Amino acid sequence: MAFTLPDLPYAHDALAPHGMSAETLEYHHDLHHNAYVTNGNKAIEGTEWENKSLEEIIRGTYDANAVAQNGIFNNISQLWNHNQFWEMMSPGTTAMPSELESAIKANFDSVEEFKSQFAAAGAGQFGSGWAWLVKDQDGSLKVTKTENGVNPICFNQTALLGCDVWEHSYYIDFRNKRPAYLTNFLDNLVNWENVASRL
Repeated sequence: MAFTLPDLPYAHDALAPHGMSAETLEYHHDLHHNAYVTNGNKAIEGTEWENKSLEEIIRGTYDANAVAQNGIFNNISQLWNHNQFWEMMSPGTTAMPSELESAIKANFDSVEEFKSQFAAAGAGQFGSGWAWLVKDQDGSLKVTKTENGVNPICFNQTALLGCDVWEHSYYIDFRNKRPAYLTNFLDNLVNWENVASRL
């Protein structure tokens, strides 16, 4: 069964008051995300992956030694990444649930330190990629960064929060100021209730 582009969980202009314009969402969701869906479906057609889940395809096609991943992995992984990304944001600022706040403080000493590490990971990712808050296999929370479309599934980790640092995610609104985009993301866009639900 072919994958489809999920609808945004809010209107295209819903995040505009919080720093992510309708124009960005029109390009990012309607064009970039949709391209991963279209190209991913074409790539798996007639292969062993055609009727597998996104997660199964990601695990089965990821190659840690590959300089450039294959077309199946690149498109399917980015499809999954973006499916999560839209859900991880909210048009209204949500308070951080106590369970999540406690877990973050236990692993990073403070929410402020977590945000600092997360922003640094995203700003320090050379070229395209993602910054993540993950739950590792031992239950600990960690901040990581990945190149291109690589995501926590590749390392048997649970993605709690991810921020797209490909230029198409921020250039319309923030030009080349990736650190400002990351700070705005953490302070004004994250749906902390969604993050907590992933614990």
